[in-house]
Amino acid sequence: MAEKGLYDAAAKGDEKALHELLQEDPLLLNRVSYTSPNKTPLHVATIHGHLPFVEQILNHNPHLAKELDSQQSAALHVASANGYVEIVKKLLSAAPDICMSRDSQGRNPLHLAAIKGHVRVLEELFRVAPFAAREKVTGGLSLLHLCVKYGQFEALKILVPMMNELLNWKDDGGDTILHMAFRDRRIEAIKFLLTVAELEVNAVNLNGMTALDVLIHSRWDFRDSEIEKSLKRAGAFGAFEPNIQLHNNQNIQDNSWKRLFKNQAEWLEKKRNALMVVASLIATMAFQVGVNPPGGVWQDDKVVDSQEDPFITQLTHQGHLAGISIMARNYPVGYTGFYICNTMSFIASLSIILLLISGLPIRRKFFMWILMLITWISITTIALTYLNSISLVTAYDDRTSLQSVLGNSILVWFGLMALLFIGHTIRLIIKLVKKLRKRSTPRQRRMVAASAVLVNNIGV
Repeated sequence: MAEKGLYDAAAKGDEKALHELLQEDPLLLNRVSYTSPNKTPLHVATIHGHLPFVEQILNHNPHLAKELDSQQSAALHVASANGYVEIVKKLLSAAPDICMSRDSQGRNPLHLAAIKGHVRVLEELFRVAPFAAREKVTGGLSLLHLCVKYGQFEALKILVPMMNELLNWKDDGGDTILHMAFRDRRIEAIKFLLTVAELEVNAVNLNGMTALDVLIHSRWDFRDSEIEKSLKRAGAFGAFEPNIQLHNNQNIQDNSWKRLFKNQAEWLEKKRNALMVVASLIATMAFQVGVNPPGGVWQDDKVVDSQEDPFITQLTHQGHLAGISIMARNYPVGYTGFYICNTMSFIASLSIILLLISGLPIRRKFFMWILMLITWISITTIALTYLNSISLVTAYDDRTSLQSVLGNSILVWFGLMALLFIGHTIRLIIKLVKKLRKRSTPRQRRMVAASAVLVNNIGV
């Protein structure tokens, strides 16, 4: 009951009720700080803006200024978001380090004050904890980004002179506050920012766009031409105009390489996984066929009896041992082709698996193409193994039709292999030609420039 009365008093700002409750139970505020499931009485009094009640609570238990609610917000977060300057001052005197505390959305009190545009609160917080102003929120947004994003122009004007070092900071997308001002159509902020000498009007984001490019790609009303003129007067260019191209070429190139390496890494990872699965399956099949050859194995030993007629023995069957392949004895030539193809397939598959798990730095497509070539060999030899197996176990009377089927299958298979080989060869040639052209173009330009210099020198 005492705790309920305390929360009711905090909501009403009833100081008299607070004194009576503390006289009855001097440890009430201390106990509430540990038993409160959500907000403390200090949070409640701050929400309602009861400054005298807040002062009384802090006098009895200043530790409550550091207590967080279920949203990880301290009372200072609440006061900053609501613009209660005097309460902010009291809370800062009790717990100045709480300025660095972040709520469940990663925002400290300065961020909340900037979002709401409470200028006086921002000034007070910055005076006590200027280092907290350098913290970024989710997405890499700085304090100035938040002012632009939420249209708090007055807060922006106050903060820019105090925080020049944050003026050209970029978010996770590479956007400066000028990029964001154009994207979010903050006209007043744009006009103000273009008057700030320290602002880099030609900064490039991760998409390779300057603020002028953002304007061109997001026109919205008749004022665009006027703003564009103001931008150009401030020295702005598009990212692909000659003046800025040289300045920002390195940044754009770096971003392009990052995207290229990311895409290549994803491609290589997919190929590695696919090759591992295929190689494992082929190795398993080749092993099973090797230890269980077509036609089976002899189940007993048979030795040629010297008492028998050698001619009759030759006509029936020769001697054999248990576990030896039947087809190796009956069709030695065909069986030789069978185990050669099967062994090649097995060794090729194991080679692929060994290369993939060996830890070698296979980071380039060239090495992956080599692995794919070995996979082609493995697949082709396992296909030939199958054809040899079918030939060995087919009855002699059916050999004519079998040969027709096998011949057509082989033609189709090698036709497909030839088509793939030609396609990849053409792709390789095209890449080589493009690479040679890229290398030759700068060389030609240097030769032309050198010739021009030579002609000018002769003319002089």
